[in-house]
Amino acid sequence: MRRSARFSLVLVVAGCTALLGQNTGSTIRHHKVAVESSVSPDLTQAEADIEKKRYAEAEPLLHKVIAADPENYEAWFDLGFVCNGLGKTQDSIDAYRKSVAARPDVFESNLNLGLMLAKTGDPNSEQFLRAATTLKPTANINEGHARAWLSLAHVVENRNPDEAIDAYKKAAALQPNNPEPLLSAGALFEKENRFSDAEQQYKHALALDASSEDALTGLANIYMRGQRFADAEPLLRRLVSLHPGDAPARLQLGRVLAAAGKDDDAIAELQIVEKLEPSNTTLQRDLAGLYSSAGKLADAEKSYRSLLAASPNDAELHHALGVVLMRERRFPDAQEELLKAVTLKPDFGGAYGDLAAAASENKNYELAIKATDARAKFLPEIPASYFLRASAYDHLRDYKLAAQNYHKFLEVANGQYPDQEWQAKHRLLAIEPKR
Repeated sequence: MRRSARFSLVLVVAGCTALLGQNTGSTIRHHKVAVESSVSPDLTQAEADIEKKRYAEAEPLLHKVIAADPENYEAWFDLGFVCNGLGKTQDSIDAYRKSVAARPDVFESNLNLGLMLAKTGDPNSEQFLRAATTLKPTANINEGHARAWLSLAHVVENRNPDEAIDAYKKAAALQPNNPEPLLSAGALFEKENRFSDAEQQYKHALALDASSEDALTGLANIYMRGQRFADAEPLLRRLVSLHPGDAPARLQLGRVLAAAGKDDDAIAELQIVEKLEPSNTTLQRDLAGLYSSAGKLADAEKSYRSLLAASPNDAELHHALGVVLMRERRFPDAQEELLKAVTLKPDFGGAYGDLAAAASENKNYELAIKATDARAKFLPEIPASYFLRASAYDHLRDYKLAAQNYHKFLEVANGQYPDQEWQAKHRLLAIEPKR
């Protein structure tokens, strides 16, 4: 059975966006040349309809051809194409299977069947995609083989990452100006924690396409994970310049600026994100934390109170607000928030430490001791906890326990707290029995 001219010039890629990492919903077709006179008139008309994307008109004609010639692999192929265009995934798969069964050595049929099966998560897709890598495309040979290797790589990624990397390399060699295999390889290297290899792939892709958002994002992610904030910042700025309204990119830029200690610049970025996504509570938390670290305490307090209005039982927010209030030297208010934090989260070691400090400032020494002891149940003792406890016992005139904790403080202070060490030594001279 001879092959129609249209069939020999068509390379179809099924709609499988997740598989290929690009928009392949619209099938790729090449220019149609004159059809041989022996071709069925119905097939000729169906292919003319396909050229004009009149899939509903083409479908019954193809069924008519197949009814007269059940082994017509071209008609089955066209029907698979048409059914995919009509969103009839299973019918498309069935038609491509019939085309491959009628003629197993056709590259396009194997490729499209493999892609459609991959679209549904069928592991049998690997068989047909692997076959496609060994068959000769009827047009655009390098492009066809590159698609086959790229598709196969995506299918085997989870089962055999090394084989997938090799397949991506083959696809890249066949299409050296196409960044897609490089981006896919970079993403796989990143997933495998091979960050140096991933970086090289993304850089190569970026050299091919300086505006590639995937390459910019991939590199930025690697740099952020490696705390290479100075390297990540210009990439994120390029992403933001390409899409000023891209809230996630601006959020990442804000976080990188914050990590680099550029609080004011970070706040400016996150304030833009807040306007773009006013209901993004994660962003609001980040912004509140930045206000606090930048010393903008009134803004931080306002932000945390706004968040608490929506989440009144969030212990982390009560703790954060309590710390801000302590920095504002509003110790009674701070103590109230910190008590709420530990009530909501009884194992919140860090909040107990801050509660002890606030209680001490409020001269509530009994609470300071209770909070310090509670902290010790969840976190290791530190010089500050010993000193707080010692000072509280000292004020309560329990000099024995005060002395014990002053000594423990001095044992671990190691000259890091000169003022408190001086105070501890002089208090010990005053409260310990003379020998």
